[in-house]
Amino acid sequence: MNYKIVRLNTAAKSEITSSVLIIYTGGTLGMAYDESGSLVPFNFGQILDKIPIMTSMNAAITVISFPEPIDSSNVNMSHWVDMAYIIYENYDSYDGFVVLHGTDTMAYSASMLSYMLKGLSKPVIFTGAQLPISAMRSDARENLMTSLEIAMAKANGKPIVPEVCIFFNHMLLRGNRSKKVQSVHFDAFESENYPPLAESGIIIDYNYAAIKPFEEGKKLRYFNRLDNRVMVLKLFPGITRNIIESCFVIKGLRGVVLETYGSGNSPSESWFIETMEKAVQKGLIILNVSQCNGGRVIQGRYETSKDMKRIGVLSGGDITTEAAITKMMFLLANESSDSEIRRKLITPIAGEMSLTAQN
Repeated sequence: MNYKIVRLNTAAKSEITSSVLIIYTGGTLGMAYDESGSLVPFNFGQILDKIPIMTSMNAAITVISFPEPIDSSNVNMSHWVDMAYIIYENYDSYDGFVVLHGTDTMAYSASMLSYMLKGLSKPVIFTGAQLPISAMRSDARENLMTSLEIAMAKANGKPIVPEVCIFFNHMLLRGNRSKKVQSVHFDAFESENYPPLAESGIIIDYNYAAIKPFEEGKKLRYFNRLDNRVMVLKLFPGITRNIIESCFVIKGLRGVVLETYGSGNSPSESWFIETMEKAVQKGLIILNVSQCNGGRVIQGRYETSKDMKRIGVLSGGDITTEAAITKMMFLLANESSDSEIRRKLITPIAGEMSLTAQN
């Protein structure tokens, strides 16, 4: 890919104390209004004109832009591979990374990169905006400036936040615990099942107990194999046998994230359980996650989920759908046995769920 690279002159060489790489993939933050009033991709070479305070950061900042900015609704596996590769390739040259990304699929991308970058010990901060950087009330400036500050932040010479996160509207959230919940307000993201890692106000107040500990001497490993032979199936009252069976016979399908009610409940009709059981017996991997924002699957808690546990449907615990489907895509491509895939789906591999799910 032909990346565009811009090095920003934010400080004299003698004043530089940190270095950050910004990766611009697309999204509202990097847009500006042209003379006709249309939104067009912003030239990051001119970002200091929009945010002059950046010159006081004492940081060496480089921007790598995708050749063609992408709407986050168009993000696919190749884009994840590109994002992860840019970080891997430049890992030793920067103290932290900021990924500018559209909000619609940001939680998916942050989740996937948390799996693809094993042994990460530097900040990777995803951020974006609800309004373009040139808009009068834009949230882009605050989101970008604080993300840069977090990406640079150290304590005793070590990064404070050595993991993949999302920063939005004063809140720093673990990336694979986040979910987009708003499209018209600035507080676009929530993390109902895990506490915020930090909150920005006059100062940035870090929740050190919730942040992944820094691991000395960890070597970054980059995984670029993913498998998209998966699907999300959301249950609803009135769903029919034909609908479910037609999903389960999709050619090549390997895994299904099943969005159930409440704490993992599903219809208890015999046809439903039989259909699920046949699919599991044929080798389809089914992971049960809750439709509720903040829900937690506990199979067997109610009568309606006991059979799911019995037939071999896996419990996703408190994992989000975004983290579940990306984790499934990652494991299917990087584990050689179904038993290992099943084991790791119910076990945290990047802080995406609380302990091992109760299956």
